[in-house]
Amino acid sequence: MTIGVLALQGDFAKHLAMLTRIGVDSREVRKPSDLDGVDALIIPGGESTTIGKLMARYGLDTAIRARAKRGMPIYGTCAGLILLAKEIEGSRQPRLGLMDIAVVRNAFGRQIESFEADILFAPTPDQPVRGVFIRAPIVSRVKEGVQVLSTFDSKIVAVQQGNLLATAFHPELTDDTRVHRYFLTLVK
Repeated sequence: MTIGVLALQGDFAKHLAMLTRIGVDSREVRKPSDLDGVDALIIPGGESTTIGKLMARYGLDTAIRARAKRGMPIYGTCAGLILLAKEIEGSRQPRLGLMDIAVVRNAFGRQIESFEADILFAPTPDQPVRGVFIRAPIVSRVKEGVQVLSTFDSKIVAVQQGNLLATAFHPELTDDTRVHRYFLTLVK
């Protein structure tokens, strides 16, 4: 199994380090041909507008959509969640539009209001995961077929739709491997 990590901007190095830590082969994805031979893709946190524009510039948006339609699992954290959403409230920025969700950017406030909290994550109900929220979005609406996996303060912060997983928080910034390990269960 090889997991690709979109490496255009953002905290992709932390995801690569997490995958190495749990013993999974991974590689950076910067152009469409980098998707060849990867079994799944992680879209990291960062600046969603910048990542979206770079994906479009390099043709990665089209390539990722095509692979998603063929069943490739994708996990988006923070900006990755925004890019996976079909609707971004108040924005027309570039996106993949793969998940039947609407999101609100920076829903918890600006950088200064970033925080950490323990949250329940449905696939690992034995104990909460540590959520690192940095200018985090929320999911404001879900359509049929989207499963809510976590909420914080009555706000949706983790969802799954088939082979697509998205969190508003950054598990790669913690020592807890459970969210990444759950994502790996989606890889066939």
